[in-house]
Order: sequence, then structure tokens, then C-alpha cells
Amino acid sequence: MSGQQRGQRNSTAWRTGTTVFFPPLIKAVMKRDWSGYQHFPRQGGILVAGNHLSYVDWAAMALFVHEAGRYPAFMIKSSAFDVKGIGALLRGCRQLPVRRGEADAANVLKVAEQALTDGECVVIYPEGTATRDPEQWPMVARTGVARLALATGVPVVPVATWGAQVILPYGTTKPHLWPRHTVHMLAGPPVDLTEFEGKPFTRDVLRGATNKIMGDVTGLLAELRGGQPPAEPYHPAVARRAARQAAREAESAAAAGPDGPPQPGPGADPREATPT
Repeated sequence: MSGQQRGQRNSTAWRTGTTVFFPPLIKAVMKRDWSGYQHFPRQGGILVAGNHLSYVDWAAMALFVHEAGRYPAFMIKSSAFDVKGIGALLRGCRQLPVRRGEADAANVLKVAEQALTDGECVVIYPEGTATRDPEQWPMVARTGVARLALATGVPVVPVATWGAQVILPYGTTKPHLWPRHTVHMLAGPPVDLTEFEGKPFTRDVLRGATNKIMGDVTGLLAELRGGQPPAEPYHPAVARRAARQAAREAESAAAAGPDGPPQPGPGADPREATPT
């Protein structure tokens, strides 16, 4: 038996083991209200794009994809593969390391692109991290999801999640496991990206395709949770700039006092109070 054959056999064993061990564990910590399995192709490469609320998203999405008849391959930061025990599990199950910090964005996605070409079901969270939107709607996403979809031509299945943030809010380490909370998940039909096919990967093309994908995810999320999403998705950099500007204005107002800038006294030359 060749080394490649042994690797494939070991990987199959690892994956089979996780499908036996993890589903009962995940079901024990959450109730489920899930639908949309019919949109998952049974064979061939497929890209699953979801919104990101909590670290619990990973467990819920893994079980959701498994119950749709596919095995999930997550894009995970490469440092996790160096953690003792966890790294062996990730490698054994053929999860996909993402090496952040590389200058060429295409290089970061090569492993995932090859996996899709090989017929894998790749899960990606286009936002790159849990949303910082105050109302927990999806943020502006990175364009890697569009680059992968257009480079490989695989279908992109949008999936919305709601409820995982109650079990483990982002930024905390203490889960709320009892009483069990319901995680809602809804998959939609593959995103229609025909208007972008065959075009050069310009900034406008990649941004347009990314917005189309996240628009479908956001629409599904609106079905799950109700309410109206914002007209423009939350952008962390824009929000930080606005916060800094507001802070500067507040400091200026405080320095001026309740009555505004100092006024010249009686008989004083007004020009002396005018800042240069």
C-alpha cells in the first residue's frame, strides 16, 4: 500500500470516528430547528457560506452539513494545527489550514481551492470572524469566498444561523448549556453568480460576487430571526473611525465648556479671542 493510500485510509477512519462521536455530543448541548438540506448536492465540490455569531457555530454547522449528507471541511487558522491533540485531529480529518498574513490573497486560498476541486464540501465564514454588528447582522465580508467560487465553479450554498450566540456569546468562555437553547439553521438554494462568471478577478467583480453571496445569507437570517437587516452591512473600520471622530468632538465640546468657546470680555479686542 502506498503512502498516499495509507493517508486516505487513515483520513477515512478519522472522519468516520468523528461522525460517530461528535453528533450525540452536539445534540446534547442544543435543540435544533434546521431545514434546507435539499439544497446540498450529494456529490462534487460545494462551498458552504455562513454567518458567524459564536464559536458554537462550528459545532452546529458541522452537524448540519453532516445531516445534509456531506462531510464538512472547515477553513481554520493554521496556528490551531500546532495545538497538541487538536492539531492531530484537524489533520486526520483533512481540515484546511489558513495561513494568515501572506501578501498574496490567492495563496491563502489554494488549499481550499484544491479541496473543492477534489470534491470536498468546504465551509467558509466570509466575515472572517464573529460579527461585531451591534444587532448581530452579518458584517461586510472578505472577498475570499467569491474568489473560491469563481475560480472553481462549484455551487455556493448559503446557510444562516441564529441562536448559537445565546449558548456561547462571542468574547466569553462560559457557555450557557442549561436549559438547552435552540439553534436555528436554514440553507438556501445555490447563489446565482452567473453575472460574474468568466470575468477577470477585479476588485469590483470580487466585491460584487461577495455581496451577492452575503446578501443571500442575510436574507435567510432575516427569515430565521425576523426583522429588517440594515441597508448597508456593518463595517468595523468605518465604525472605528466614526467612534474616534465622535470622541474628538466630545473632547472639543467638553473643553469649550457648557457655553461654547470663551467670549471676549467688555471692551476687549475680539481678535484676541479668535484662534489662528
